[in-house]
Amino acid sequence: MKNQRKATIFALITVLFWSTMSTAFKLSLNWFSYDWLLFWAVGFGWTALMLLSLLNRNIKQVFPKDKQYWLKSAILGLLNPFGYYLILFKAYELLQAQEAGVLNYSWPVILTLLSVPLLGQKISFRAFIAILISFSGLWVISTKGAVFSLEFSSPLGVILAIGSAFLWALYWIINLRDNRKAVPKITLNMGFGLLYMIIYFLLFDRWQPLNLQGIIGAAYIGLFEMGFTFVLWMKALHYAENTAKVSNLIFLSPFIALFFIYFLVGEFIAISTIVGLALIIIGIILQQKTQQSNS
Repeated sequence: MKNQRKATIFALITVLFWSTMSTAFKLSLNWFSYDWLLFWAVGFGWTALMLLSLLNRNIKQVFPKDKQYWLKSAILGLLNPFGYYLILFKAYELLQAQEAGVLNYSWPVILTLLSVPLLGQKISFRAFIAILISFSGLWVISTKGAVFSLEFSSPLGVILAIGSAFLWALYWIINLRDNRKAVPKITLNMGFGLLYMIIYFLLFDRWQPLNLQGIIGAAYIGLFEMGFTFVLWMKALHYAENTAKVSNLIFLSPFIALFFIYFLVGEFIAISTIVGLALIIIGIILQQKTQQSNS
């Protein structure tokens, strides 16, 4: 049964949790290296989704009989959580939380670009202008407002933050062609991600001693970035009478995130970050309106 009020409540709770993630990433990286943080976060996230599947009595759907689904999950798990978060967490090590978070938010723009070669879609002139507006926002953030200086606080960090957005967009394009139910599929994908992390540590011998603060941060990220929050978002879309109204609430997330970064991480929020973020979102909204008018 559709219920727009319930949909909005679920969506706002999800947006609130997602808004805390840049802060959670940055604070947790004070206690763990980027790869060690990912290992524990994926472990907590996978455990949470497995328990949820057991409670909902759909554990059999997590482990499908069809071998092609295992292959798909092996590929998807390599992209996300393994590749995506490994690169993103490293970007957070190198950049300020506000920079890494907003640069990563460029994934809807990159999704549009990747849809041309991978899905055969065309970009109209208006959509192209929208993409240029969004990328101008990325440039403003990357250069901290000195747009003609060609100087970056961490060139590698910028490349990794935008690169993670490419992986996320690629993940969702491949995910579109997988018709399994969302939660069992994500659970198996995450299981493969955890397996890849174990292989990674065995190869590179980067084990670290445990500490309570790092474990708490990893648990929070695993549960509310990778686990339960995804289920809440699915519920929001399920109850939504108007999916667009619910989906547009996600634009609140990066702005709310800046407040958490300011008060909890202690970063001064640069004007260039706000201007760049505004340009990115203006470009994304223009793309959406272009797509709606063409459909």
